[in-house]
Amino acid sequence: MELFQAKDHYILQQGERALWCSRRDGGFQLRPATDLLLAWNPICLGLVEGVIGKIQLHSDLPWWLILVRQKAVVGKLPGDHEVCKVTKIVVLSLSEMEPQDLELELCKKHHFGINKPEKIVPSPDDSKFLLKTFTHIKSNVSVPNKKKVKESREKEKLERRLLEELLKMFMDSESFYYSLTYDLTNSVQRQSAAEKDLWPLWQKVDDRFFWNKYMIHDLIEIGTPDVDFWIIPIIQGFVQIEELVVNYSESSDDEKSSPETPPQDSTCVDDIHPRFLVALISRRSRHRAGMRYKRRGVDKNGNVANYVETEQLIHVHNHTLSFVQTRGSVPVFWSQVGYRYNPRPRLDKSEKETVAYFCAHFEEQLKIYKKQVIINLVDQAGREKVIGDAYLKQVLLFNNALLTYVSFDFHEHCRGMKFENVQTLTDAIHDIILDMKWCWVDQAGLICKQEGVFRVNCMDCLDRTNVVQAAIARVVMEQQLKKLGVLPPEQPLPVKCNRLYQIMWANNGDAISRQYAGTAALKGDFTRTGERKLAGVMKDGVNSANRYYLNRFKDAYRQAVIGERT
Repeated sequence: MELFQAKDHYILQQGERALWCSRRDGGFQLRPATDLLLAWNPICLGLVEGVIGKIQLHSDLPWWLILVRQKAVVGKLPGDHEVCKVTKIVVLSLSEMEPQDLELELCKKHHFGINKPEKIVPSPDDSKFLLKTFTHIKSNVSVPNKKKVKESREKEKLERRLLEELLKMFMDSESFYYSLTYDLTNSVQRQSAAEKDLWPLWQKVDDRFFWNKYMIHDLIEIGTPDVDFWIIPIIQGFVQIEELVVNYSESSDDEKSSPETPPQDSTCVDDIHPRFLVALISRRSRHRAGMRYKRRGVDKNGNVANYVETEQLIHVHNHTLSFVQTRGSVPVFWSQVGYRYNPRPRLDKSEKETVAYFCAHFEEQLKIYKKQVIINLVDQAGREKVIGDAYLKQVLLFNNALLTYVSFDFHEHCRGMKFENVQTLTDAIHDIILDMKWCWVDQAGLICKQEGVFRVNCMDCLDRTNVVQAAIARVVMEQQLKKLGVLPPEQPLPVKCNRLYQIMWANNGDAISRQYAGTAALKGDFTRTGERKLAGVMKDGVNSANRYYLNRFKDAYRQAVIGERT
């Protein structure tokens, strides 16, 4: 779509549709494309992909319009639905301020026509005159005006810092995804149960994961069917889609096969080796959003920090199988305050004061998922014990038969880098995994439902959590593939197939960690390779130091940009 700049508006136009956004008050208007003739000196700035919304970074600062400047297609989900990742954005001040060089792809219809007028460069004599005038004015500025100048500079500095964080949030983390035809906010199971097929995409979404809902609120409020075209529901999280090939004869040695050399049997691989599509979709809640030391525990609406729903989706022929897990901060009132490397966690409200909000959180979870199996990975000794004990007490007070509590002291069981001991946990809960089942859909409709969900957490719900979720998901996937006849009985995934699967989960852990803590996940080498090595430990040390630096110096600005996504 084309982006135009007029005196009082920015105008987006595609085909016969146009969206006008006021540079005075930020108001949106839907108008026919022919109304462009009525705009004051419209100039085509280039092409954009869509509207994210508008945001005011601070009450003293102007509103900004955010557009998708560039996207990357990450793959296609069953049904040929294209999924895109936002890779670059455009930020336009809704004021009289002239836009900077936006580096947009030029529109072939207009870029050689009306050009943006060049800035008038003053002659050397003019420059000297202006300099003298400015010096004269500056020398006569009163004390109150000096104060205003200082305030103005501080305001500009704040605006610049917040804008930098906004751009980094979108372009460095690579964590915003959308599809124009598929509902990324809802699992396959929720979509199969929905009765909203004729509704526009943005009205079908799960409100928890509609990340830009607040930013696009004014557009939604227009309330006419014509607005549907302009509303793109965006999720924050992670999406990776891969095709895996079940080939047991393939060499497992990296040295024996070069990436540049295609496999010898690639021409007939469809006939000999089964293929299946795997997609990993993580959706972060927009509620209680923010950085880890700025957002912990539960709030007064029952929302928890770093709440993420992760769906592992498998597609073979006409069969789509889905398995969902969740993660989220321990739902009690707790925090880690101070600037120490690892601040001691503390409880902020009493057991009695917490009960109502703990109940609110799990009542909503049970309403959505029917059953909850809590996997609590916090240490059962040391500084984390106070949080783990408070969690268990609240579960006992809640006393609901649909809630199962499993405690696994990850650091105790995996001491000495023996992360393979996570299998102790998956073996212990193997029957629970099988009883939970999974969602299974074919062309005729729903065959089977997932009955419940694993809710996994550690302190940050990042590193330990991702390792355990990947292990549980792998048990489920192997059961699914055997059920479909893709894997032989009693056979694990082939080595290369398993390696790609591990990489997907490691990428997922890194993405969620960057969104909450600012760095890639710790313990990611184990998720990625199945082994814990010294190089991975050293890398974790660097990431831990970076997390401390970001918390100490940067997270306050990022938190201000994120704000309350409610």
